[in-house]
Amino acid sequence: MGETIWINAKLYSGHRVIENGRMIVTEGGTIRALGDELLPVPAHARVMDCKGALLLPGFIDVHIHGGNGYGMMEATYEALDGISRFHARHGTTAFLATTSTSAKETIVRALRNAAEHIGRTSGSELAGIHLEGPYLDELRRGAQSKEHLRLPVPAEIDEFYEAAGGHIRLVTLAPEIEGGMETIRHFVGKGITVSAGHSDATFAQIQKAASLGLNHTTHHFNGMSPLHHREPGLAGAGLILEELTTELICDGIHVHPAVVKLLFEMKKPEKVCMITDAVTPAGLPDGEYGDVVVRSGEITLKNGSSLAGSSLTMLQALKNAIRFTGYPIEKLLPSMTIVPARQARLDRVKGTLTPGKHADFVLLTPELELVSTHVRGVEVYRSEA
Repeated sequence: MGETIWINAKLYSGHRVIENGRMIVTEGGTIRALGDELLPVPAHARVMDCKGALLLPGFIDVHIHGGNGYGMMEATYEALDGISRFHARHGTTAFLATTSTSAKETIVRALRNAAEHIGRTSGSELAGIHLEGPYLDELRRGAQSKEHLRLPVPAEIDEFYEAAGGHIRLVTLAPEIEGGMETIRHFVGKGITVSAGHSDATFAQIQKAASLGLNHTTHHFNGMSPLHHREPGLAGAGLILEELTTELICDGIHVHPAVVKLLFEMKKPEKVCMITDAVTPAGLPDGEYGDVVVRSGEITLKNGSSLAGSSLTMLQALKNAIRFTGYPIEKLLPSMTIVPARQARLDRVKGTLTPGKHADFVLLTPELELVSTHVRGVEVYRSEA
């Protein structure tokens, strides 16, 4: 098929904004060159006119449980592909399939299934695995299964790692539980990002965890010890410790819009990692789905005791963040692209529009409506509008 050149775009590379931007994509799905209207059109290249659309790096979501009726823990290719197709419709080009606290056999089955299908989904790319649980604090478990919470055991940790075929890129645990600090050291030693989440840790415990290599917090402000003026807790540690990158569910439900703005002001977008934490019913109509209820986009347990993930999409998160903070797109974009790529250790090939990286990108109208989603140069979704 040869090379493709995209022209007449407002191009946000992640480093700069190029008016009348152009991007050349190789037949193999990598970026060869970026520039303005002076960038020559290669001989025999296919020319794609963006007609003034915004061309952005694709969104990367490191915390997805499901969507459109599909769940990662189903442990089938159909489920993973359904998740990938749903999120591609909203601008996500790569994601980490995220587990939830379950019996060991259930987690192992889900890990093996995900490992088998890395890079094989037809929508957004399944780029790795986020192991959330089962090593969490009961006090901050939220919607995680109380029955299956447990302390880390080396043999089980090794079994999870082997089942995932080396594809675990992020682990959420509670550092303060027995064995938590040793487990942080273990995963960091394998080159895996470790996050504090569903945790009632003190500020001092998070400082110790950070000294061992923990550098991330899971859905910040949710499922964690709150900020108090005499005990900053995990919520305070995430704001104060520069080495920590904080996940954010930017739906205005999990975190108040004013606190969203506070987080961006204190941490800066380069240390905020926007996620969806989308679960199986995300994208479905209001109603009851198993143990959860969807009402006006809010997903809770049936008994109303806890939020149970979200129905958020990454594109909606971007729109919300613009509204909540007043920041321009280019200031917020790192939180959806290079920051998650860095935290998932994918930044060598993803996260910015840079020569040599994967041609993962989205086209948006000036009103921020999705036109199309592209993974490694291949169009995986196009809006019918």
